[in-house]
Amino acid sequence: MSWAEIESEAELRELLGEVMPRAATKERMLLHERDREWLAASPFCLIATSGADGTCDVSPKGDPAGFAHVIDDATIAIPDRPGNRRADGFLNVLRNPHVGLIFLIPGRNETLRINGRARLVREAPFFDELIVKGHRPDLALVVEIEQIFFHCAKAFMRSSLWKPENWTTDALPSHAKLVKETQKVEESLEELESYYGETYAKRLYG
Repeated sequence: MSWAEIESEAELRELLGEVMPRAATKERMLLHERDREWLAASPFCLIATSGADGTCDVSPKGDPAGFAHVIDDATIAIPDRPGNRRADGFLNVLRNPHVGLIFLIPGRNETLRINGRARLVREAPFFDELIVKGHRPDLALVVEIEQIFFHCAKAFMRSSLWKPENWTTDALPSHAKLVKETQKVEESLEELESYYGETYAKRLYG
């Protein structure tokens, strides 16, 4: 069976229909008070970036609720924490500043979406407000907001993401075993289990 591929905006609109009026008018360019409240309650976001060649990356960021620092009505900053140093998203930003962010609140099916232009900042007065458990970030992603809006709940409702009775945390082996089976690593499985074990949480900020 051949694939029926959509190749134009006209074809897409014929299939999906026109944008719902309420969806078309929800975009804003400045933070509303409710946006600020959402950011203050959110402990997690996803950051989408794209390189100059079009290759994409989505990176999760998490910290205590309110980790996204509001600089002004059109600018926020997201602190960086110790990680694996791949810096895929940061490298993309250096080549293409356009970013897309989704902020989540556990248990809420809606999300807050922010699109804008980003830059990497290694020092600024507000860094002192980004300290968590003694860790002062070495850099922050500063995003100048171009578009912000609340996204509807349907994807989370369809997936039952927040319903523990539907969670399948044991559907796959431990992360250590996944690493051992899918990557070329020198460590033994036992060493990996130890690394990703109880002491892993102690290394979140250093």
